[in-house]
Amino acid sequence: MQITPTGQALGARINGIDLARPIGEDATAALMAALGAHGVLSFPDQGLDAAALAAFGRRFGTLEVNVAGLAHDPATPEVMVLSNMKDAAGRPLGLNDAGQGWHTDMSYSHDIALANVLHARHVPLRHGKPLGETQFRNMHAAYDDLPEDLKRRLEGRTATHDFAKFWDMMRARPGSLRKPLTPAQRAKKPPVSQPIFRRHPITGRMVLYANPGYTMWIDGMDAQESGEILDFLFRHQDRVDYLHVHRWTERDVLMWDNIGTNHNAIADYLPDEPRFMLRVQVMADRFGLAKAA
Repeated sequence: MQITPTGQALGARINGIDLARPIGEDATAALMAALGAHGVLSFPDQGLDAAALAAFGRRFGTLEVNVAGLAHDPATPEVMVLSNMKDAAGRPLGLNDAGQGWHTDMSYSHDIALANVLHARHVPLRHGKPLGETQFRNMHAAYDDLPEDLKRRLEGRTATHDFAKFWDMMRARPGSLRKPLTPAQRAKKPPVSQPIFRRHPITGRMVLYANPGYTMWIDGMDAQESGEILDFLFRHQDRVDYLHVHRWTERDVLMWDNIGTNHNAIADYLPDEPRFMLRVQVMADRFGLAKAA
């Protein structure tokens, strides 16, 4: 296995490993360390079915079954299908608007996620150029560069995160297929408080754990002051030197750190430009940050 850093804000390319085969403890430990060091790991030219993708993800923690209950692989409910494609009867094959907006998956949950793993089965192309890139921001660097007085001001404070914030934002977009969350779904994922700064379980460094997709307000703070500070934090994250972009190639597997990064999916493809991805989400239960399901 060869690990080649991109030399950018995030990212490393991993060659010499076949993820369709079981990996051992040494490889798992090496990939866990690389995930902490580089934030986004790209594995080119992989051929995984849903079961193999789930088996790889389980090497790093318990897999989450998405609370919305949408677009799961029929045989492997931990695997979600992300796609704009339809079957012969015109029914969607997957969720067509996943991740379109800056966010950190599972920050809305008491039991947070360690990582996402996404496998590209079909990548939309236009004039030979891949579409649907995924963007990332480095939250280790975002914390490091905050003004020291703001770090002191926010040290030990929490903010409320809410699953419904991002869901409702996506529902409001033209053409959305998302339905309103049911009372049962809301009850499964009520608003939760998260530390604004948290120590990363792999690197041991502090990260900024707040994102535009789910973070609502700073707990116990005047609404205007809270809004001003969150607006500053979200603008601060938008620095170009924190940005990493992954441009997909068919058969890529991409694994990213859900504690030390925020991410955003770019939907610059049309309905007749097919995209099909398989996704698993790895919880942080190995580090005591989430309960095993």
